[in-house]
Amino acid sequence: MTYDPIPIAAIATAPGRGGIGVVRISGKNLTTVMTALFGSTQLKPRHATYLPFTQSDGTVIDQGIALYFKAPHSYTGEDVIELQGHGGPVVMQMLLSRCLEAGKESGLRLAEPGEFTQRAFLNDKLDLAQAEAVSDLIEASTEAAAKSASQSLSGAFSKVIHALVEKVVHLRMLVEATLDFPEEEIDFLEKSNARGQLSVIQTALQKVFEQAAQGALLRQGLNVVLAGQPNVGKSSLLNSLAGDDVAIVTPIAGTTRDKVTETIHIEGIPLNIIDTAGIRHEHDDTEPGGIVNAIDTVERIGIERTWAEVEKADVILHLLDASRGPTRADEAIVARFPDGVPVIRVWNKIDLSGHHASVDSMDDATHIYLSASEHIGIDLLRKELLRIAGWQQTGESLYLARERHLIALKQAHEHLQNAAEYAAQNDQSLDLFAEELRLTQDRLNSITGEFTSDDLLGVIFSRFCIGK
Repeated sequence: MTYDPIPIAAIATAPGRGGIGVVRISGKNLTTVMTALFGSTQLKPRHATYLPFTQSDGTVIDQGIALYFKAPHSYTGEDVIELQGHGGPVVMQMLLSRCLEAGKESGLRLAEPGEFTQRAFLNDKLDLAQAEAVSDLIEASTEAAAKSASQSLSGAFSKVIHALVEKVVHLRMLVEATLDFPEEEIDFLEKSNARGQLSVIQTALQKVFEQAAQGALLRQGLNVVLAGQPNVGKSSLLNSLAGDDVAIVTPIAGTTRDKVTETIHIEGIPLNIIDTAGIRHEHDDTEPGGIVNAIDTVERIGIERTWAEVEKADVILHLLDASRGPTRADEAIVARFPDGVPVIRVWNKIDLSGHHASVDSMDDATHIYLSASEHIGIDLLRKELLRIAGWQQTGESLYLARERHLIALKQAHEHLQNAAEYAAQNDQSLDLFAEELRLTQDRLNSITGEFTSDDLLGVIFSRFCIGK
C-alpha cells in the first residue's frame, strides 16, 4: 500500500454532545501547522498545554488542552497534535475547520475512515491483526469481546502467529539446505526429525485455530432461527430467552407475520435470536381435517421469509408442541431444513404435557423439553446452544479473530497436511515438502500483514470509523 505523506485531520470522538471532544492531526512535520494554530506558543512533546483555540483573526473558539506527540513516539508514528475541547458538535466542527485552514499550505486534508490506524500500520507501529483489533475493541458489545480484542491489540495473537512462522521457517531452512546440497540428502527426514517438527507445528496451529474460532464467536455471534408450526411457542421462547416481551404472543395462528430479531448474550457469546412466522400449508391433507384456515397474502410472504432465514441460519431451533406430539406437518418442515445446519428439537409446553425438563440426544438431533411460558428448562437450551457454538470456558486467552484469520489458518492447516503427505514419501519429495511449507508461511504471514494485497488493506481500513 502506497504511503501518503500529506497530513490529515479529523474529529476523533463520537458524533454528538459530550463533555470533551478531540480533533486529531497527523503528519510527517507539523511545525507549520503548529505555528499557524498557536503562534509563538511552543508545545512540549508529551506534555499538556492549556491555551485558547482561536480563529485566524484571534477570535476565541474554545479553551482547551493541546497535546503534541513527536514522531516516532505517537499512535501513527508521525507527528500528532490532539486538541481537546468541549464536546459540542458545532465547537468541534469550528475547531476542525480552523485546523484545515491552518494547515492549508501543508496540504492538510480530512482523514478517510481508518486512516490514522492505517498510517500506524504502514509505519510499523501496529501489525495488521493489531490494527483490526482497534476496530474490534471499539465495536465490542460484551465485556468478553472487549477483553479478547484487547488481547489481540496488545499483540498476543500476533505473537503466537509469529511463533508458528518461526517454527515453519526453521523447518524450511533445513529442507531447502538439503535441496541445495543433494549429496547430503541421505535419510534427511530421519536425521533432522523433520516429521516430528512438522507434527509439533500442526498441533500448535490446531490450538491457535481453536482459540481464534472461539474468539470469532465473541465478535460475530450465531444466527439462531426459531422455526415451526403456528402456536408452538416460538415468540414465547424468544421472550423467555431475551428476558423481555419483545414479541407479541397470542393464541391466534399467524400472529407473527415477519421476523423479529433480538440479540442476547450467553456467557459473553452474542446470539441473534430470530423469531419467524409459523409454517403451515393452506391445504394440508397430512393433518386431521385436511384443510386449515386460509392463509392471506401477508402471512404467505411471512412464511416465505421464514424459509429464507432458515437457509441462512447457523442453528435452527425447531419448536414442537409437547402436549400433542409430533405431526406429519412437523416432519414436512424437517424435510426442508438445509443439510449441515445444527438442529435442536425444542419440545415446548411441557407444563401441559406432563414431561419433565430434560435433554435427550438422539440420532437425528438433540431434543430438549421445556416450557417457554413457565421458564422451565430454558437453562438447558442455553447450555446446548453454547455446546453447538463450540464454546469452552478454558480460562485461556482468546483472540477476537475475524473470518479472514480463520480462513488463513485453515489454509495453513491444509498446506501442512500436504507437507505431511510428502514427508511420508521419505526423501523423494523434499522439493514439494519445501513448497508446502512456503505456502504455509505465506498464509500465516497474511494474518499479520507481511504479505497482504493492497485491495484487502483498503477494504479493512475503510470499515473503521473516521478519526481512528
